[in-house]
Amino acid sequence: MLAAVALTACSHGPTLTTQERLDLYRAHAGLPVMSFRLDRMTGMQQWTPLGDQALAVWSSGSRGHLLELRNRCPSMLSAGGISITNSLGNVNARMDSVVPRTAGMRTSCRIDSIRPIDGSALRDAKRELRDAQIVDRSTAPADEGTPQP
Repeated sequence: MLAAVALTACSHGPTLTTQERLDLYRAHAGLPVMSFRLDRMTGMQQWTPLGDQALAVWSSGSRGHLLELRNRCPSMLSAGGISITNSLGNVNARMDSVVPRTAGMRTSCRIDSIRPIDGSALRDAKRELRDAQIVDRSTAPADEGTPQP
């Protein structure tokens, strides 16, 4: 049973730090926009916390927005959900906020910038991440086609 758990843990690939995850999302986000439209039909958005000052909000698997907040929002890291203020379904940078839903705490965190995310490219980049093992040159196996000194 332990072997199965160990194999499963290894198959999930590398674990990125919070900063590396945020950098990956930033690399796959477009130029800042002033606003985006919430999908009011579903009434629900998926979200991904990216530290205490950024998150991704998804309206579909390939359509999302990177929201960077004006200040740190520590309650977002422990929130079970969020609310996003809006005006008739439009979320505006510097006007609207993310409100983490945490027990006994109501904090409003102002959105500083909004950038559309290329969800397909982000997914592809995540798939390409692989673990690399660093091996000392003296113990590394020789390449078959490369002559050894």
